[in-house]
Amino acid sequence: MAQGSDSNDTSYTRSPSPGSTRGSQDDMRKVMRREKNRIAAQKSRQRQTLKADTLHLESENLEKENAALRKEVKRLREEAKYLTSVLNNHEPVCTGLSSPSSDLLYGSHHGGYHQHIAVQHYPL
Repeated sequence: MAQGSDSNDTSYTRSPSPGSTRGSQDDMRKVMRREKNRIAAQKSRQRQTLKADTLHLESENLEKENAALRKEVKRLREEAKYLTSVLNNHEPVCTGLSSPSSDLLYGSHHGGYHQHIAVQHYPL
């Protein structure tokens, strides 16, 4: 088979004849399509970069929030432990806690100067 005789052969390009505008229009369309595709690819990469940056910042903020919440949980556990020990130390001397059990008992004791709240003991 002679080179250039196959109409599907794309290994060569024909230069348009000087009077032909069809070839130059096709070339112009290809150039415009490539430029448009280049711009779209650039915008896509920018969006990906922006999304990655946003996710990174969000991750850092969530890590900071998590650390603050863990610190607060630790403080609250220590406070609960302290309050439990205060309650345990007070129970033997308190007569107000021997009342009928309910979740919240408000009772005055010693002329209204001492108020008690019965608390259910939960393991910490």
